[in-house]
Amino acid sequence: MGRYLIHKLASLVPVLLGISLAAFVLGVLSLGDPAELALSQGGYEPTQEQIQAMAHQMGLDAPYPVQYLRWVGRALTGDLGDSYSSRMPVAQELGRRLPVTLKLAVCAMALACAGGLLLGCTAAAFRGRWPDRLIQAVLNLQLSIPAFWLALLLILLFAETLGWLPTSGNGGLRYMILPASVLSSATMATAARLTRSSLLAELGRQYCTAASARGIGRWRLVLRNALPNAIVPVVALLGNSLGGMLGGSVIVESIFALPGIGSYALEAINNRDYPALQGYVLLTGAVYVAITLLVDILSMLLDPKVRLGGRKI
Repeated sequence: MGRYLIHKLASLVPVLLGISLAAFVLGVLSLGDPAELALSQGGYEPTQEQIQAMAHQMGLDAPYPVQYLRWVGRALTGDLGDSYSSRMPVAQELGRRLPVTLKLAVCAMALACAGGLLLGCTAAAFRGRWPDRLIQAVLNLQLSIPAFWLALLLILLFAETLGWLPTSGNGGLRYMILPASVLSSATMATAARLTRSSLLAELGRQYCTAASARGIGRWRLVLRNALPNAIVPVVALLGNSLGGMLGGSVIVESIFALPGIGSYALEAINNRDYPALQGYVLLTGAVYVAITLLVDILSMLLDPKVRLGGRKI
């Protein structure tokens, strides 16, 4: 296991370097002069001397490799620069907004896990019957509806028509139901389909056939015999989807007015606030890599047959 972890950590170093390089290049290739953008917020028109002084202060007169190394060095200490629009440290803004996005992602993941496993197990238990066909139709509908359209439909039904749930704000769990439902919809459908196919593959194996011949009930066969062996790919899918939820919550946070890092990134794009956007890319990339590592470790613990270099761990 120690060798496996060392190998995984070593393989993640180039990925992290690539993410940092992509975030840095995002600022380099952006339109406009960063020094001028930093000075011209609020309609102020800086002079050429002020722009040159700001460029020197920001280190923009140094070669790109030097700028990159300086930026990475500051990022390693938690300094992601200051936002052009708010004049606040980007790291501080991201730290203030990250709990909202984490709460949204955790709620969405809970819905995706519960719904995906329940629908997948039910479809596998009633393979070829009307519950299976109904679930398949619902899953296809979930995968075909865009997130923004689903959000508007849920707001119209549960908020405007029925008045059961709030449409915006960051309060208790009631405020998370609609956005978490939207964010988890596609992941839930994908997890349900993968659970169904994995369970059907396990149910066709000899040990499940023997257990069924001994008179074990359908649900006990699915939940106690087949599911523990079929859940490994589902865990990997859900774990990787969690990283995608953290980085893909921009639309949901914008529609439901949630002050998370997704809405912060959208504001940065609208304001051409490149330090904020660079910090967002770096943070979400690092979180995704960390989640991927945890999923690999969990999959290894759930499946003893995980191998590395042809040898058992």
